[in-house]
Amino acid sequence: MTTNQQADPLIGRLVDGRYRVRARIARGGMATVYVATDLRLERRIALKVMHAHLSDDSAFQSRFIQEARAAARLADPHVVNVFDQGQDGELAYLVMEYLPGITLRELLREQKRLTIPQTITIMDAILAGLSAAHRAGIVHRDVKPENVLLAEDGRIKIGDFGLARATTANTATGQQLLGTIAYLAPELVTRGTADARSDIYALGIMLYEMLVGEQPYKGEQPMQIAFQHATESVPRPSVRNPAVPEQLDELVLWATEKSPDERPDDAQQMLERLREIERELGITPMAARATAPQHSPGDSGDLTKVMPSTMVIADPAAPVAAPIDNATLLRRRASKRRARGAFLLTLVLLLAVLAGGVGWWFGSGPGSLIAVPSVAGKTYDDAAAVLVDAGFVPTQKNEFSVDIDAGTVIETDPGEGTRLDKGDAVTVIVSAGPASHDLEKLNGRTEQDARDYLAGVNVNVDDETLILFSNADAGIVINAYVTPRAGGDAYACGDGCTVFEDDSVELYVSAGAFPDVSGMSVDEATSTLTGKDLVVNEESQYAFSNDVAKDIVIGVADRASEGNWRPGDTVQLIVSKGPELFPVPDVTNRTLNEAKQILSDNGFTASYAAWGDLPGFAEMATVTGQDPGADKSLPRGGTVNLSIQLTG
Repeated sequence: MTTNQQADPLIGRLVDGRYRVRARIARGGMATVYVATDLRLERRIALKVMHAHLSDDSAFQSRFIQEARAAARLADPHVVNVFDQGQDGELAYLVMEYLPGITLRELLREQKRLTIPQTITIMDAILAGLSAAHRAGIVHRDVKPENVLLAEDGRIKIGDFGLARATTANTATGQQLLGTIAYLAPELVTRGTADARSDIYALGIMLYEMLVGEQPYKGEQPMQIAFQHATESVPRPSVRNPAVPEQLDELVLWATEKSPDERPDDAQQMLERLREIERELGITPMAARATAPQHSPGDSGDLTKVMPSTMVIADPAAPVAAPIDNATLLRRRASKRRARGAFLLTLVLLLAVLAGGVGWWFGSGPGSLIAVPSVAGKTYDDAAAVLVDAGFVPTQKNEFSVDIDAGTVIETDPGEGTRLDKGDAVTVIVSAGPASHDLEKLNGRTEQDARDYLAGVNVNVDDETLILFSNADAGIVINAYVTPRAGGDAYACGDGCTVFEDDSVELYVSAGAFPDVSGMSVDEATSTLTGKDLVVNEESQYAFSNDVAKDIVIGVADRASEGNWRPGDTVQLIVSKGPELFPVPDVTNRTLNEAKQILSDNGFTASYAAWGDLPGFAEMATVTGQDPGADKSLPRGGTVNLSIQLTG
């Protein structure tokens, strides 16, 4: 062991009572990877332990657990298997498949530029693994040579799903934008969004690097490289390596298009094109090979160290060996006969191990676990019955939902398809329907204030506001009506009420006071009303008025239907005809008393000499004349001047 490994406190430690740490094999910014022995299953595993200073960070813990869940969902020979995830005191760890070998980065450092068959072999395997991830709805988000493992036994796998996310949660901001800058797609640099096509871009950069021996963009600062990703196009690999065939040139350019829409949709589509190219070029992907493991005297008995120089990828273009002589053939045939017996013994042992493994798988391993059934859309009682039949213990949890009817199951936690031990608890999340809110008074608020307030309680506010003339200032809410999402009549809510999320609200907003046009001319009144978006009827009403002069507006007629006036309504003016006139009766030759009575009965007032009111004179006085005369008219209450004289 090296001095650094001896100083590592985890070397030799038993983690979680099961995993004996043997040696450190890699260290990254988030975790350190050790080779360890699973004492329970007696197998070598890779133990990935989160750095101690990150163990209290919930965001890093979430990423760590996300890696386990993302990789565990995949079952593909080209994806590094994740067996377990757990916590031992302050240690958060993942248990992964142990693959002695090197990374693609180490191979590139050794060989610089790979041959065309080597490149196709590695790219075929990587695309196959990522195809499985993309089919499962998982975006890797950190595709780079460091995460491609080339095992001693020829397997090629992609690992480190620490940044993987579901395609429905594709936004990367802040610290989430952690992928190596040299492989970041333009949309990750400019908008922070990622989907399967972002992985394709990284694959295109990596394919360029394998063919050319270096990355397409260089810079002293990461931002310089990021700027080139966002603004420049990746050049054809054949510019730097004329041996690159045109088909691979085009594949690199297709995968690294600036717009995600112009790239392959996912790894499967790119893999299909690569395999067409393999057929066109007559190249078949070859299995990787590795030299025998090397042990140094200081190694522990079960620790295999594989140096980068030991890894070789078979090259079909290599020269064919010279013909073998007869003596060599005879020696080889004898060797094969000896090997046949050893093979049969090995086969028997393998079958025994396989039988034991099958027993473990279905007895206490993953095969003994039960998948959580789908119960979404059922009632709780029906869902509980299904879960009990499957061997789980259901518990109910209610959550508000505007999309799922009350009493209907939304989902389970753990989710559908998750494999659990028999007897484990499963939470059934049941919709409680939309949440209710007690609204404060809306009347008196500005329209925008009311809209902002209602948006905060998740109700729908009609885009079109009903504008009404009122005593309130323009732009002030004077009422609101709620239409329940569940159906039923709308109800007033201007002074506050109870609503449910997803209900609809219509606001009534003041247009200010209705214009007072009384005392104006018809032209002035018409101009004033049209200036308030009202329509004036061409035909006015006319009415007698003792107070308003002729041809002056008295007011407006009542609105055709009940309620406040609204912009766009048609208004009819009421115009004065002046006072109404009535014929003056003829009272000449009548006594003063008779004349006064006749005029009074017709609504007029008599005016005469003052002596006519002296006692007894009204009966002796006779009307000799009147002004106006009987051929004239006066308004009600008008005065008729009488000429009187004494008679008899």
